[in-house]
Amino acid sequence: MPASMTFESAAAAGAAASVALQGLRDAGQIKPGQKVLINGASGGVGTFAVQIAKSFGAKVTGVCSTGNLDMVRSIGPDQVVDYTQEDFTQKGQCYDLIFDVVAKLSFSACEPALGPKGIYVTTAFSPGLALGGLWSSMTGGKKLVPLMGKPPSVQDQVFTKELLEAGKVKPVIDRRYSLSEVPEALRYLEGGHTRGEIVITM
Repeated sequence: MPASMTFESAAAAGAAASVALQGLRDAGQIKPGQKVLINGASGGVGTFAVQIAKSFGAKVTGVCSTGNLDMVRSIGPDQVVDYTQEDFTQKGQCYDLIFDVVAKLSFSACEPALGPKGIYVTTAFSPGLALGGLWSSMTGGKKLVPLMGKPPSVQDQVFTKELLEAGKVKPVIDRRYSLSEVPEALRYLEGGHTRGEIVITM
């Protein structure tokens, strides 16, 4: 835990930052200068994914709803798309990596927006999807990669800590709840409209 961080911020930088890092670096094979799109840029994983992608030197587009545009802009993407107003898959822009954090789209829907060797990473995982990803990788240049979440390694935790200390990544905290309000916090989380992370204060 960086000495300059509060316990709340440190708690908010746990699992979500790890999922974002694994999705971009391990599954997505992100490289400097690539065009990267984060679908679900306003959520817990999404806010970290935008910032981590920027730290890798990528040109980042964040996709979110109208009410979250300003918040997403504040974390530094190069472009923000309001999905209620436009469909990024139909804009004629191609991306090297699309990270579908919210698993609301499909590989076939995103394929038109992928470059010739583009990678589509989704947090949705099933054996069938994994087989589909293997097949698409074998038969074409574009790849479907389901993200198989795993506990963060010590190296991943150190990597995230260094990003936090350097100010390249900052947790976004939507709401704070007391321990007695955990049921309410879970109901809000299940609603699927969190902006960043929610934190339980002890």
